[in-house]
Amino acid sequence: MTKALPLWASEKTAASLLDMKPCEFRALVADGHLPRGREIAPGLVRWNADDLRAIGRGEAIDGGISW
Repeated sequence: MTKALPLWASEKTAASLLDMKPCEFRALVADGHLPRGREIAPGLVRWNADDLRAIGRGEAIDGGISW
């Protein structure tokens, strides 16, 4: 059985998607280098997993990245 890919990611999962420790992820969010999570329900903050994947692929940067 295939594991489902998340649509929304907790801080821990978001960090994992970018191969980071949660404290590293939290610091980059706090410094504005990564987007803040969205409150999808009262007190429930999540990150859009597709947005995180786009960041990982370099597609979320103005002008893109040439590898």
